[in-house]
Amino acid sequence: MNHQTMQQTRRGLPWGQAATVALVAVVALVALVAVGALGALGSLNSEADAPSGDVSGEGIVDSERESTTASDETDSAEQPLGGETEGTEPPSPMGSTTAREMLGTIAVKGRAPKTGYDREGQFGPSWFDTDANGCDTRNDILQRDLDNVVSDDGCTVLSGELRDPFSSERIDFQRGETTSILVQVDHVVALSNAWQTGAAVWDDDTRLEFANDPLNLIAVSGRLNAQKGAGDAATWLPPEREFWCEYVARQVAVKAHYDLWVTPAEFERMDTILADCGDPPGLSPASHRMFRPGSIPGF
Repeated sequence: MNHQTMQQTRRGLPWGQAATVALVAVVALVALVAVGALGALGSLNSEADAPSGDVSGEGIVDSERESTTASDETDSAEQPLGGETEGTEPPSPMGSTTAREMLGTIAVKGRAPKTGYDREGQFGPSWFDTDANGCDTRNDILQRDLDNVVSDDGCTVLSGELRDPFSSERIDFQRGETTSILVQVDHVVALSNAWQTGAAVWDDDTRLEFANDPLNLIAVSGRLNAQKGAGDAATWLPPEREFWCEYVARQVAVKAHYDLWVTPAEFERMDTILADCGDPPGLSPASHRMFRPGSIPGF
């Protein structure tokens, strides 16, 4: 072996073998490029031939993955508590506070003495037109609660028919000295009861507003109104049990709105009644004052 050949051997393969290896590598590279080009062309042809709306298998997998991810996010972040589903009806527009929850905000303590109470002197003129619509409050309530109303001036009710919420009886109303008394307007929370549970410290304007608040007023049988007197829920309830739920809910709403308190016996009776009728929605003077008795949604 000459000196030149020995140098080639020490440095690597002989020149002939190296050239052969290089040629093989080039041929292989060209073959790989050709195969890749043919594969890409086949893929393009396949996509061009596919009908509109078709997806590849990879697309289906991606779609399922996205669907699963979205579902997991909904379950963890958007699903309502308590096992409710997307189809569950939304909360009542009357608000999220129930009547029992509202009752829970009212102070409970004994009734104060009736000292100083005077209907006209403390609560203003009877049926004062507080909303300045030209009609006194009594006629506003009769217009709201009676059917087939006849009036002489669009305000003074001359006749009508009452479905008494206290008894479910039908009572014909005819304005007159001896007949008007058959239908009376009841203060759901009696004025003297209010006086003994917080109203004694009110100013005159608040007491006048309270005495004429339509949420606290309903047209009823004169006989049963007289029977009720100034009774609270612990001492008197209407004979018509179907009306108890709304009647008590009105009392609770009025006492809560005007920051009056209830006695322990009154609280217990109210809470029991509201629980028995499914804890209806809480009411408010702003939203429900012109609802006729028996027509408020949720009762």
